[in-house]
Amino acid sequence: MAMLTLDDAQARLLALATPLEIERVAAGDALGRYLAGPLIANRTQPPADLSAMDGYAMRIADLPGPWQVVGESACGHPFAGELGSGTAVRIATGALIPAGADMVLMQEDAARSGPLLSLTGTPPEPRGKHIRRKGHDFVETAQLLPGGTRLGPGQIALVRAAGYNLVPVRRMPRVAIIDSGDELAEDAESCALHQIPASNGVMLEAMIRQTVPCEAWRIGPVADRMEALASALAQAGQADVVVTSGGASVGDHDLIRPALQAWGAEIDFWKVAIKPGKPVMIARRGAQLVVGLPGNPVSSHVTAYLFLLPLLRALSGAHSPLPFAVDALAGEDLPAGGPRREFIRAAWNGRVVSAQLNQDSGALGALAASNALIDRPANAPAMAAGSPVPIYLVENGGVA
Repeated sequence: MAMLTLDDAQARLLALATPLEIERVAAGDALGRYLAGPLIANRTQPPADLSAMDGYAMRIADLPGPWQVVGESACGHPFAGELGSGTAVRIATGALIPAGADMVLMQEDAARSGPLLSLTGTPPEPRGKHIRRKGHDFVETAQLLPGGTRLGPGQIALVRAAGYNLVPVRRMPRVAIIDSGDELAEDAESCALHQIPASNGVMLEAMIRQTVPCEAWRIGPVADRMEALASALAQAGQADVVVTSGGASVGDHDLIRPALQAWGAEIDFWKVAIKPGKPVMIARRGAQLVVGLPGNPVSSHVTAYLFLLPLLRALSGAHSPLPFAVDALAGEDLPAGGPRREFIRAAWNGRVVSAQLNQDSGALGALAASNALIDRPANAPAMAAGSPVPIYLVENGGVA
């Protein structure tokens, strides 16, 4: 099977992803979820003219004063009457503008002696400057957010302000993570010389939970035996997505492909022209999707970033599931690239990005010190330090 380009492989993967069923959840429980449809305002915000300052509400026609203070308008406690000629109302920021008032004088520009108010500063210019007009933020029936928007704190506040207790989102994906390999030890504190601590499963679960609200569980470590893999896959029967780590290459002990086929899965594609992570594999079993990642931890991390996380966003209803690149300046000379598109682990300081010295696919120390991937196209020419380069930002506990 010929290697696909990254763009083609991602397009094929996302074409397999049908957003999950819609459910309605409390707005406060929707953090990180994606809107299942556009957010349409159910009310107008603000619903009436409000003061943008602490001061006094009055009529422009009564300038330059003096005024008689006849009451107060506080948040949640509006002034009940209507302003007449020569009168003013003490008003708080966010309080309703009283009927008859068309100006707010800041308290710093006024002096008060009992009920008598006089002008000491400068009236606002324009005169209505300190009034937040009805509908200044949004009006009823306006579309506030498109479907597929990720709900962060600001978006959740907008859902409530728009007049909704519940918000429609896609069901959380169910994700089973299978960590396979005879060399893996579950107990990180007790490893024989021929073993290494099983770290990919916990890494992948952390990446998933950091990115998309989901139901995730780990299975393994699983031995490199067909019966062990069959048992692990049986435990993943209720998952929307099955993630495997290791065993996806072509060695005698790389049994993921035949195990998946025996389970009833069909391989959609295998091998992508990227470095690290060439042996990434995508399969399908009915409605279930399988993402087969390489066993080397850096390769597993990079391919999860490029394939698994976009898939979970797509299933969750994201309108833009793929990560996007930002521009940075190369911190050092970059050599010419090879025949595969390469993602170089690097540290970004907000302007300059510096490649890690150790680019081995098993180098977790370099991965943990990275917060970016430098994107180098296939057969990229050599590049001088200071040149602009595209990078992908990864939240990996590395350099801020």
